Amino acid sequence: MRDLVQNILDLAEFKRVDYADIRVVYRRTEEIGVKNGNVDAFTYDEDSGFGIRVLYGGAWGFASGSRARKTEMEAVFTKALKIARASQKARGQRVVFSPAPPRVDQYGTPFSIDPFDVPAERKLDLLMSSDAIIRRNSKVRISEAFMGSYKTEKIFASTEGSYIEQEIVECGAGITATAIDGGEVQVRSYPNSFRGNFATKGYEWIEELAIENHAERIAEEAVRLLSAKPCPSKVTTLILDGSQLALQIHESIGHPIELDRVLGTEASYAGTSFIRPEMVGSFRYGSEIVNVVADATYPGGLGTFGYDDEGIEAQRVPIISEGILVNLLTSRETAHVLGRESNGTMRADGWNRIPLIRMTNINLKPGEWTLEDMVSDTEEGLFLTTNRSWSIDDKRINFQFGTEIGWEISNGRLGEMVKNPTYTGITPQFWNSCDAIANQDHWKMWGTPNCGKGEPGQIAHVGHGASPARFRNVQVGVMKRNA
Repeated sequence: MRDLVQNILDLAEFKRVDYADIRVVYRRTEEIGVKNGNVDAFTYDEDSGFGIRVLYGGAWGFASGSRARKTEMEAVFTKALKIARASQKARGQRVVFSPAPPRVDQYGTPFSIDPFDVPAERKLDLLMSSDAIIRRNSKVRISEAFMGSYKTEKIFASTEGSYIEQEIVECGAGITATAIDGGEVQVRSYPNSFRGNFATKGYEWIEELAIENHAERIAEEAVRLLSAKPCPSKVTTLILDGSQLALQIHESIGHPIELDRVLGTEASYAGTSFIRPEMVGSFRYGSEIVNVVADATYPGGLGTFGYDDEGIEAQRVPIISEGILVNLLTSRETAHVLGRESNGTMRADGWNRIPLIRMTNINLKPGEWTLEDMVSDTEEGLFLTTNRSWSIDDKRINFQFGTEIGWEISNGRLGEMVKNPTYTGITPQFWNSCDAIANQDHWKMWGTPNCGKGEPGQIAHVGHGASPARFRNVQVGVMKRNA
């Protein structure tokens, strides 16, 4: 493979392009779903190919192929160069592509048990037994269990002299109980909604999740929600658990700090951003206790890797420091707008997609509180957990989220369960209302395997570390209109 890759780089040098890189990708995917005691899905897929980027005359060309053979790779390079030449005639501003030192390296996410070495029967037994426990509760109408395993092997090489090999192993699992009574439907999930929690770990992560141990509880909670009191409509204090806060970080911090959105070059999929480049270094995004980092080096994070798809080494960079916006997610093409170098966030969803700026692990640093002290310090409010729905405008500023379950807080104690909880806010106002964050003992990494962006659409795997946090004066429930 190295000879085939080098042949393309030599061809690029001969054609005197400004820059070229090639990514060769081989990916294995296994997903198993169980529903109501039956195997609902069992898929295994292998996918391989290569993509070539060419920068010529200040414009990009990209093309891809599915067979890594000399003749096809040369034909794909020729096509990419042709596209770049055509783009040169239609381009606006010339692409500024900052140089980077060449890297020759190998990287692999550490794991103890290769999920693809675990027999399918063992995986099915775990899912079936978890599903069966949920179905013991006669009021649960739908029981589901899911497990996914992913392995990606990548080669990146460029005309600058980089040659990087990576192996990324990921897996995760989750269970869901759905209770139905007439027209009322309530859902509870573990360890998170939308198929569970995922990490760059091996099958040991599946075992650590211990989904069987939580099956009975989520079934009971789904049934209890059917008769729970509705979420009140009022302005109150809100405590979000780590899983819901991870989604809050994702939508109201992670996406708005992507510099391509800020510059307007990413707009067709879920909009741009309310942030402007000149806000970096001065804009108060949150209260003084809000500290956010983008950390592609965190062990086990779903947004963890060795190098991005431009050959930039994974980094840990501050994004919000003591509430002030200090950085954005950048690429080699965009970082010059901030007068900086790329912080390594360009990733593509496979060999036939061009890299985009994507979140890594966007983490809220822990605070000093225990969750118990945070609740006892709250006179009146709500504690919400596990996302059920989300909505945010095309500037990532006005949002409304719903969770699966909540509890009232009264006189410093958790009280009655509430169903269908929702809350709404304006991004900077919401983060500036944060006055307490739980400590490291409560901090946990959450994996999001379904982050969509780009056109054609690309799915990225990203992570968010968070512990529960408290927000003051938040509108919850359905807002009442004045008569």
